[in-house]
This record gives sequence, structure tokens and C-alpha cells, in this order.
Amino acid sequence: MESVFVDESPAAVELIPVTPESLHAALEGRPARYARWARATGFTGEAGGVLQIAGDQGELEAVLVGYDVDQPLWMLAAAAGSLPGGDYRLQEAGLTAEAIERAAVGWGLGSYRFRRYRSEPPTDDTPVRLIWPDGVNRERVTSMVAAIGHTRDLINTAPADLMPGELAAEAEDLAERHGGAARVVADPDEVARDWPCIHAVGRASEHHPRVIELTWGPEDAPPVVLVGKGVCFDSGGLNIKPDSAMRQMKKDMGGAATALGLADLIMRAGLAVRLTVLIGAVENAVGSRSFRPGDVLSTRSGRTVEIDNTDAEGRLVLADLLDRAGELEPALVVDFATLTGAARVAVGHEIAAFFASDDAWAAALEEPARAWDDPVWRLPLHAPYRHMLESDVADVVNASSGGQAGAITAALFLQDFVPAETPWLHFDIMAFNTRARPGRPKGGEAMGLRAVFAALEARFGRVR
Repeated sequence: MESVFVDESPAAVELIPVTPESLHAALEGRPARYARWARATGFTGEAGGVLQIAGDQGELEAVLVGYDVDQPLWMLAAAAGSLPGGDYRLQEAGLTAEAIERAAVGWGLGSYRFRRYRSEPPTDDTPVRLIWPDGVNRERVTSMVAAIGHTRDLINTAPADLMPGELAAEAEDLAERHGGAARVVADPDEVARDWPCIHAVGRASEHHPRVIELTWGPEDAPPVVLVGKGVCFDSGGLNIKPDSAMRQMKKDMGGAATALGLADLIMRAGLAVRLTVLIGAVENAVGSRSFRPGDVLSTRSGRTVEIDNTDAEGRLVLADLLDRAGELEPALVVDFATLTGAARVAVGHEIAAFFASDDAWAAALEEPARAWDDPVWRLPLHAPYRHMLESDVADVVNASSGGQAGAITAALFLQDFVPAETPWLHFDIMAFNTRARPGRPKGGEAMGLRAVFAALEARFGRVR
């Protein structure tokens, strides 16, 4: 973070935010070459546009940045990702304090790079840095950027380098950094006894399953539980995926990464909650010990599940975790999972589908999702579809037949393991950008994180 923000710089280049409507006024009183260059290049002030303007000696003198006044978060994101190394200062006139702070977050997100596997150093290693705008809450900005960057890093990491053991180590490190505690269940016999579905999903892999429980915060604070699907790689099991569907399955632990990223932000901010994070870390592999279509599994709650499809494994992992979450009598449970292709069909890749058992919590997401450009969309927990999960031999089947309403039936399956009185949000997310946009590079993404954090902050406040 130190490399993308700086306290002061005598040679900083001015960043001038403009819109199509304000471009003319912004250029008045400036050298005529600014307007001539804008006309010559076709720069109109549209959001995401960046225009570099040279001085009399050919040096970079100023930069015009086009932005959308309704989404100031991305005001500087394109500039952070495209400008040459050096220091830059935002012209703050006419901007609200809120817009400036969000623009600083966007600068940080636009500066994100995942270079773990690059052997060549960057061609220009001069940092691109923003001078801290006046009055910005620096801790809030750096916390948001760091938490989202950590989430992206986890999702982008190659699966061979982030199997259940490594994911558990990430959680342990996070807890230690923030003065929390992490308990990891790694013994295969203990997992099999106490977390039977997690064991069944992960037992074919040489990378034994882990159950992770991270705790933090005052014991007398309202309990909030985050649950994450941590399938570190998903082959589909015996219902093996085709090549095209398996290619990006390193992201199938995106729910766990998002839960850890959100936990990081909650702990950095000091929210007044008793936080618990529950993650089932597994690899859904193919082998002689794989669970099978037609098997009947017992869950942690005692309910039995007939297996229709071994590629519907994430809901089995979550079933055990949600049962544990209910034991904590939480004020709220939020789970994140890359659960169904049906959710992608419903809302596409760039919106986080979610389900809610509590209307007030669903409504609480609307404003922060808009303000932080973290789009979410509520899908219905339509109880009549529960018939699609009926089994002839067990309490429930893990995947509905017929291919209809797949995201809804998956959510209804999970609802069976959440106490009826517990407020619950279930996020069925992509966790991956399939195209690059300013501040949102192609690759792992923390979908829903900003919206949920802002809703939690508004509801519970901060200890400090």
C-alpha cells in the first residue's frame, strides 16, 4: 500500500476530474493547448477516459480523468492503471469528501497487480502514487484496498499453491495479525466424525480437508458468522466437468476468499461484533475414494442427503458449516459461495445474486451496493420449489432434476440447515472478472464484500 499513496511530492502532476458536461468549464483559464489536445484526441470526459497533457518541454503537465458523478469510486481507477510512474495530486475542487475518499479507494483498486508467477520484472518499476487527499480517512482507504487485494490474490493463486492446508494457513495468519484465534480441524478421522459432508467431498484428494473456525471480537458483542465455500479445486468429482468448465475452477474457493477478505476488513475497522468465520477447505477430486451419485451422506445436523450429482458439492460443504453457524445463535449469518451456474444465467457474471431470509437485511444492502458500485440482486427463496429436492430414499437430494431454478433450489437446500429464526444472507457469486474494467482487472474479484461491509458497519458501528 505504501507504494500507491504518498504524503507529499513537490513534482506531483495534477489530476483534473471532468465529465462531458463539465469539460468546457474545467478547461477555461488553462492553456489553450489543453482544449486543442482534447479536441484532437477526441477526449470528451466520458467515464474511464484519461488524457495526458504535455507541458512546454514535453513533460507530463496534467491529466484529465473522465468520471461518472454517480460512481466516484472509479474516478481515478483508469488513471492508476495507465499512467507512467510518478506522483499525482487530485484536484479536489467541486468534489464532496465522500467522493474523494471513494476515488482514493478506486485508485488503490486500479493499482492492483497480480505478479506472483511473472518471472520478468515490470518494464517500469517507478511507482504510480497518489498524494493523500486532504481529510481522507487513510486507514479506511488502505483497509478496503488491502482486504479486496488479498481476496483477489487468493482467488488468482494457482490451485497447486492453495490447497486446504495453505488456505487454513492463510486464515491462521489473518487471525494472528488481528489478535483473533483460529482453530483448524485437520485430522481426517475428526473431520469424518464431526463434519461428515466436508469429509465426503474431500476424501478422494491427497490434500486432506480442513475445517477452519476463526474468532475475533468482544464476546459480549452481537455475534456475526461468515461462512465460505473453500473448494480449492473442483473437478466435478465423478460427474466430471468438461474442459471448458474446469479451466477456472481455482476460483471455486472464491467464497472462502471473500469471507476472509470481509473478515480482514471487519477486524481492521474494529466493528462492534463478535466475529466467527467458518470455512470448509477441500479439493473435489476424482479417485477410488470419491463419493458417488446415488450415495447417501449424513450431514453434521443428522439430516441425510442423497447424491444426485457430485458436482453439486459446495452445498454439501456449506450444509455442515451452516449447522455449526446456527449453534452460535448469531445475529446474522452470511455465506459466500461460487455455487451455481444458474445464478450466472440469471444475473450474469458481474452481479452478485443473493438470497435473504430477512427482509430488513436485504433492504440494508441496497444503498451500500449502489454507493460502492458493488451490484447485488435478490433472488427469491420460493418455497414451493422445495419439491424439486425430494428424495425417495433420504431426507433431501443435493441437486434438483430438470435443470430449472438451480440457484433457488440450491438456496432452499441450504436453508434446511439454518435455524428458522436466524437472519441469513446467501451469496451465490462468480468471484471472477471475465473482462477488465478500470479498477476491476480480469481475474479474482471480491463480489459483495463492499456492500456487506457497509451494511454491517451501519448496523453495528465500530468499537473504536
